[in-house]
Amino acid sequence: MSSLFDELVRKRGFSEAYLKPKYEDLASPFLLPDMKKTIERIKKAKETGEKIIIYGDYDADGVTASTVMNEALKLAGITDIEMMLPDRFLDGYGMSKKVVQRAKEQGAKLVITVDCGSGNKEVVDELKAIGVETIVTDHHECPEELPKAVAVVNPKRKDAYKQVEDFEDKAEELVWLRDLAGVGVAFMVAKALTEEGMIPDGQEKWLLDLVLIGTICDSMAMTMENRILCFFGVKVLRKTRRAGLKELIRELGPKKLNSETIGFQIGPRINAAGRMANAEVALKLMMAKKKTEAARYARELEELNAERRKQQIMAMNELEENGVPSDKVLVLTGDWHEGVLGIIAGRIVEEYKRPAFVLSEKDGILKGSGRSFGEFNLAKALKACSEVIVGGGGHAGAAGVKIKKEELEKFREKVNEYYESLGLLEQERFFEREEDLEVEELSGLNSELLKELEGLEPFGPGNEEPVFKLKDVFVLEKGLMGEEGRHLKLIVRGSDEKTLKLVAFGADEEWKKVEQGGRADILVNIEENEWNGLINVEGRILDLREE
Repeated sequence: MSSLFDELVRKRGFSEAYLKPKYEDLASPFLLPDMKKTIERIKKAKETGEKIIIYGDYDADGVTASTVMNEALKLAGITDIEMMLPDRFLDGYGMSKKVVQRAKEQGAKLVITVDCGSGNKEVVDELKAIGVETIVTDHHECPEELPKAVAVVNPKRKDAYKQVEDFEDKAEELVWLRDLAGVGVAFMVAKALTEEGMIPDGQEKWLLDLVLIGTICDSMAMTMENRILCFFGVKVLRKTRRAGLKELIRELGPKKLNSETIGFQIGPRINAAGRMANAEVALKLMMAKKKTEAARYARELEELNAERRKQQIMAMNELEENGVPSDKVLVLTGDWHEGVLGIIAGRIVEEYKRPAFVLSEKDGILKGSGRSFGEFNLAKALKACSEVIVGGGGHAGAAGVKIKKEELEKFREKVNEYYESLGLLEQERFFEREEDLEVEELSGLNSELLKELEGLEPFGPGNEEPVFKLKDVFVLEKGLMGEEGRHLKLIVRGSDEKTLKLVAFGADEEWKKVEQGGRADILVNIEENEWNGLINVEGRILDLREE
């Protein structure tokens, strides 16, 4: 172990179990609330030959969770299954009442939700009224009153601990289970079916490629359970049996299959289906058996993602041209595609360091997404503005909202009044990147360290990609690259006379002012770069402060 890696491990407090996870160390799926009831009901469905509807969500977590549940049930011997995903534009988030009609038409007796359902009491009641039972599997925050389902398998249930007799001994595992994505909860159902002998031992592991993708794309914390699932998920993805994933990866041509590839290439393409059209395309890709159909769906997702980028760029250009108000909370409206509003809100937050709602009008209703950071909780903000909105809700950092057009100014005033009432201070500090280690001698940033860092993959919240502060390095060379000099390239020298190439794509204008021949403190991630057959270690600039 190199000295820098050893120092990093000690600073982050990683245990040997975290560094070298074992599959058998996964928490028992029966620690999740209502898991026993879930397995018993699935057994009954198999014995009686019932038709089951799996109801998912339109994002990457929902699509992967739907596929995992479908394959788990088939491995358990259930064949009469129908998949159903909501339409973002017609149904919105959660269970649509369309599932009631679908259950009637198909003669289904059981609906199993994935990545949704905890807040859909009315729909579950309507299903129950026509003789259809529901199993909810979800990971979102639970309301005070849960749906009257056969089972609600959600690690965030307020009574989750009460269902575990020796919960004090299992407290740590119960906390880690709270970080599961929707696909993680669905996988735990598969694991429970395996432990009950309904799935051949070990076959459930082939689902971990999907668990990896859904967990990373839903930005879930890499605490111990997710660490184990995703660590082995990387191994499964590299030898995936799925024609759809193989073709998507072939289309992308990434150098490596890591968290960056999943989060910034695979995930956006899966999400593009639900954002720009219908998530069914992504679901069909995941379930494709033949190479030809898989290639067709992969190309379709590529086209949808290109359109998503186009719409996003157009909206951002318009916002930059018009400027934004000086409000503490930005409420922005425009004629933008509904599927990209959340992405635009996120970009606005990054650029202007303020919470933002981005809305688009349809039939007199402004509908859109909010993004936040730091101590400003969007869910609480919308609750404070309940009098002036049609509806809305979500999490602290992301939420959806609907407002009547004539109530827009009142909402803008109300949400800013609420922000001011909180007396929040120095919120921009939440954007500051902090280094893991300070480095003056650059010789330690080598291929050996890079290989060790790869062992920490996949990265995510709670296990971020390591950041190194190059302390007081000498700027040996400086150059601008690309159209209009958008990118910055530096060669810097450390105190040991070793040099390192650094790059920043779409570099901050302040960074470009660094003087050749001057000195600077620079925050970087390190990565492998291959050029003309030669492999070198270089740094990706995250922040630059000139001396």
